[in-house]
Amino acid sequence: MHTTLEQIDRLAERIRSRTGLEPHIGMILGTGLGLLADAVEDASILPYQELPDWPTSTVEGHSGRLVIGQLEEQAILVMQGRVHYYEGYSMAQVTLPIRVMQRLGVEILIVTNAAGAINPDFVPGDVMLIVDNLNLVGMMGLNPLIGPNLDEFGPRFPDMSQSYDRQLSASARKVAEDNEIDLKEGVYAGLSGPSFESPADLRFLRLAGADAVGMSTVPEVIVARHGGTRVLGFSGISNKANLDGNTLTTHEEVLEAGRILTPKLESVIRGVIGLL
Repeated sequence: MHTTLEQIDRLAERIRSRTGLEPHIGMILGTGLGLLADAVEDASILPYQELPDWPTSTVEGHSGRLVIGQLEEQAILVMQGRVHYYEGYSMAQVTLPIRVMQRLGVEILIVTNAAGAINPDFVPGDVMLIVDNLNLVGMMGLNPLIGPNLDEFGPRFPDMSQSYDRQLSASARKVAEDNEIDLKEGVYAGLSGPSFESPADLRFLRLAGADAVGMSTVPEVIVARHGGTRVLGFSGISNKANLDGNTLTTHEEVLEAGRILTPKLESVIRGVIGLL
């Protein structure tokens, strides 16, 4: 299944009809991080079910609605919950919201996710600035750009050497330092899920250079960069590295970690947007 320009534009027009704002910043909130949407002022709320062809979230911790309003005096469109490949959607469906954002004029995308620690120095509650990613799902043939190239957005073979915007990352470091937030940095590995990783998986990923692992984000970033959208990414560390297999990972602890992480993430994201 491939996304057409007509589908994208139909969704963009539907959203335009529901708000007078022209958001230039988009944000995707990962598992357990949906409370960040409460910071948006003068918000218009659009449940995903009201948007034709928009994929609907089925996972606990993803409210499934668009929140469009103001944050730090900037117009912003927030996805309060995303969809994942493991829910049965195609890569085109998973990344359709990014295409719609681009047609709406979004120039900066802030992606967040809940991620498991691979780096043994990371603990639940840490926030990691994503400086690069391992596209393991794409390496197995599930790149979201497979299919007819949408020339209106970008080239057939886009460069991914600077997926995460260096200027935005520098701003995040400055904001974290000014607010005395211990901002970790690292490489995010994107897997398909929905099963959590085995100890052997984690040891392999560690050897490959990954610091955190999750089941989202990378396809969204690829499509964002294909369309020229600048990206800033954060992982909220939700569980400790289980490299020896002595602990169990549950969805409940991921949700609980999100409640702890949200204030830190909000401070950094607000600060970065304020610096724009």
